[in-house]
Amino acid sequence: MGLTMKLSKLFITGCDSKTSWMLPWFKENFFKHNPDSELKVYDFDNIDGIKWFVKPSVMHKASKLAEKVVWLDTDVEVRSNLDSIFDYIEPNKLSMVKDHPWTIRRQEVWHNSGVVGFSGTPTILTHWASECSRITEEQGPMFGDQDILHYLVREGMNRLVHINDLPHSYNVLRLDLIDNAAPKNIKCMHWTGKKGKEKIKELISG
Repeated sequence: MGLTMKLSKLFITGCDSKTSWMLPWFKENFFKHNPDSELKVYDFDNIDGIKWFVKPSVMHKASKLAEKVVWLDTDVEVRSNLDSIFDYIEPNKLSMVKDHPWTIRRQEVWHNSGVVGFSGTPTILTHWASECSRITEEQGPMFGDQDILHYLVREGMNRLVHINDLPHSYNVLRLDLIDNAAPKNIKCMHWTGKKGKEKIKELISG
């Protein structure tokens, strides 16, 4: 049996049947600005677990495929070449953008899980995937994978130990626009929530 060559860099995303309508739009934007990049798409419908919580397990699987991996949600509008994001990834940490709107509104530091970079398989990624796999159908509507990660790193020095800050431009949230807090050079525009999906439909229809 031949050895499988490990990639140096890999982008990944994923969706289920309810969100797959965004995938063609996502891929068009991604490859427009990143024509030579590797992108792997995961079908959440073929993965065990509650669809809202399988992302960390997908990231965990992808960690074996490349030296450095970046997850992108399908509601992220890629507006620039993203190769430079790999320069910010640190060993045994998740590289993420601070969730500025939630940090302000909830009065404690949050990070957004729409864009996540990592090298190898960080300990916190394994823990995050494990905790998300325990979520039941009854618990599912109450929160998301980002909430699980937040509660894993919120105490003491855990956030500093496990999370590395990415520049804001790699994950600008819809609420950042409302708060007039968006940076000038937006590399990834993250159309979050129901209103964000309505915006994506507008962008698709032209």
